[in-house]
Amino acid sequence: MEDARMAEMPVKKLMLSMGIPMIVSMVLQAVYNIVDSAFVSNMAQGGEQALGALTLAFPMQILMVAVGIGTGVGANVLTAKNLGAGNREQASRAAGCAEFMAAVIYVVFLLFGIFGTDIYIGSQTTDAVTAEMGADYLRICCIFSFGMSFFAIYEKLLQSTGHSVYSTIAQISGAVTNIVLDPIMIYGWLGLPEMGVKGAAYATVIGQVVSFVLALIFHLKVNTAIDNRPACLKPDIRVIRQIYSVGLPAMISQALISVMTYGMNLILGGISADAVTAYGLYYKVMQFLLFAAFGMRDAIMPITAFSYGMGDRGRIRDSVKYGHLYTFIIMLAGTIALEVFAEPFTALFGLSGVTSALCVSAMRIISLSFVFAGANIAFQGVFQALGAGVSSLIVSVCRQLVFVFPFAWIFAGMAGGAAENAWLVWITFPIAEVLTAAVSLALHIRIMRMKAPDEAVTGERAGSAV
Repeated sequence: MEDARMAEMPVKKLMLSMGIPMIVSMVLQAVYNIVDSAFVSNMAQGGEQALGALTLAFPMQILMVAVGIGTGVGANVLTAKNLGAGNREQASRAAGCAEFMAAVIYVVFLLFGIFGTDIYIGSQTTDAVTAEMGADYLRICCIFSFGMSFFAIYEKLLQSTGHSVYSTIAQISGAVTNIVLDPIMIYGWLGLPEMGVKGAAYATVIGQVVSFVLALIFHLKVNTAIDNRPACLKPDIRVIRQIYSVGLPAMISQALISVMTYGMNLILGGISADAVTAYGLYYKVMQFLLFAAFGMRDAIMPITAFSYGMGDRGRIRDSVKYGHLYTFIIMLAGTIALEVFAEPFTALFGLSGVTSALCVSAMRIISLSFVFAGANIAFQGVFQALGAGVSSLIVSVCRQLVFVFPFAWIFAGMAGGAAENAWLVWITFPIAEVLTAAVSLALHIRIMRMKAPDEAVTGERAGSAV
């Protein structure tokens, strides 16, 4: 039984068995953006403009992911916590309400895709060609975003019951579909018309639909701990409120990436378009590491939430310890990789001299913050699992707004409008992550004293945790 596995398997082993598939799944989410960027940057004409267009669309794509993942995280934690407490009915209602919200989310982004893309892209550039490419790409991604919205829910529901390997299979299938279709649709292979950035967008949404369909099939087949009867799809305000009490901080955390990226586009745009393109490309490369940390966070959450539902203090503390340890190893390895291979990674995209140099400097400077970024992300997973969503939100606001924009603005001023000096802005990120890590540690100490005190009785079920 999956409940027995979640309750009895040593946390050190459980964290790896659940975490590795989740890491693979999350890293593959980054594939959608980086693969599109790699192919469009090598278009015969307008490759660098196309790459800039995708950079402008990127914040909104992150926002779409954020809303879906935030809803999924809330459903994940609420489902796992109720299953840990033996309450199948509440777990099933949480899953059904999350599916209902996925439909609502899709409608919202459908409307934005129809009416808002031109205004949004136009706010970031005056280059008509880049603006047209960006609007075309983003419009397709929004109008056909139902695959992404529903996959975000089914992925987290599979993870909440310990079936993370199935969500990984679905994610891999979609990513492979995207990779195969990108050159065919962008360059017009196999008799298809050459569609450029539109082809990249269509390849992306088709891949997302493949992931969604497979995840739905797996959910219906293997999530036997959850009752999938149609009645559970009926919206329940109380349950939806519970989902977002945990999921909203996670959603805002992801959405702040969008806000930060949009803000950085504006700040760097005051220096040069090369700086904007370099930052956008760097951020897509960095996503592989950040999303790996998010994958480990997604293992920390259901394990910690399940243990919290059981009232098992020892397993809660083991979840924290091993979650941080594994995240540290991932981020340290990533730091070393980017320091060593920054130039080869950049060379894949055929950038001009200044843009290439800025991208290399971004990888080498910002990567110094990765270990601290990983710690902050792991702390957020613990906070969300223990119902301390506000603390998780505080961490997000610190690392993506409070400690970013002031320093970025100062360093941008020091750059003096010279593109070759834009590297100064990269110093912002190590400073922001170190300061945020200090805030995270203080919050963690307080929360653990409240949620998992020393006098907690190991192995007893805590009904108040439900």
